[in-house]
Amino acid sequence: MRTLLLLAAAALCAQEPPPLSIKVDVSLVNVAFIVRDRTGALAGSLTKDDIEVFEDGVPQQVRFFGRSADLPLRLALIMDVSGSQDKFNKQHISDVEKFVSGAIEKRDRALLICFGDHIRLVSDFTNSSGALIDAMASFQKGGSKFTELDPDKTREDGTALFDSLYAVATEKFAEPARERRALMLFSDGEDNSSAHDLLDAIEAAQTADAPVYTVRYTEAKRGQLTSRNRYGMREMDRLANETGGVSFDASKDDVASSLRRVAEELRSMYDVGYISTNTSRTEGFRKVEIRVKTPGLTVRAKPGYYVR
Repeated sequence: MRTLLLLAAAALCAQEPPPLSIKVDVSLVNVAFIVRDRTGALAGSLTKDDIEVFEDGVPQQVRFFGRSADLPLRLALIMDVSGSQDKFNKQHISDVEKFVSGAIEKRDRALLICFGDHIRLVSDFTNSSGALIDAMASFQKGGSKFTELDPDKTREDGTALFDSLYAVATEKFAEPARERRALMLFSDGEDNSSAHDLLDAIEAAQTADAPVYTVRYTEAKRGQLTSRNRYGMREMDRLANETGGVSFDASKDDVASSLRRVAEELRSMYDVGYISTNTSRTEGFRKVEIRVKTPGLTVRAKPGYYVR
């Protein structure tokens, strides 16, 4: 019996040890960016060899490079229908109609969100501009029948701008995909009932790699902006600047031409991806810089991303 036990023990010792279980956290960082020349014209013929990418000043190896012209567009239209925007509702609808009619192609998809104290999914992703426009008309007749995103009873009689952006970015753009994404926000920028704050909304958009384009509609009193108006203006500007988008003022800019510019940009963006050389999971903000080797070209992109 003892001999058998010794033989069994020897056999176990002779077996190869089980392989170690190694967990590797590989995170691909995606950045969309626009390049313009000295005249402001879009530069649409760059290649991977024309750019350099830095994270916190450290060079990064580009693993993916593409152009938005080669990718389908996923667009979220987010429209403020709170009381402060009553005067602009018709203009909102007209501007959205003009935009989707010229921006959405067969392979693209767009959705429509309307928000006040509730966040309503008026139309889920569709490639039909007509369907979006019909959904808007239907919402005007009775918005409460539409599906509510992120329900919260504490928002009654409020405006949940940040929650709207956050819900769309985290729920509708949650899955990674090879597509060009963007958020279009039509509002005055005022928020008074969101559970999430401005930084949450910015971080969610950055994580989704979706630049925020904002169109601001503000009614000045006797030609002067109120403190709330100025606050909303700063918030809209920051949402755009920190996600790589652009902010427009409907009282100063030609909205139709501004939206044509957005459509043009969305077709001319570049996408770059890299695996960060910084393997630390320490929370904080990491600065990303994209440099073009050709003189005279200017890059616009999100300034970085957050690690949580």
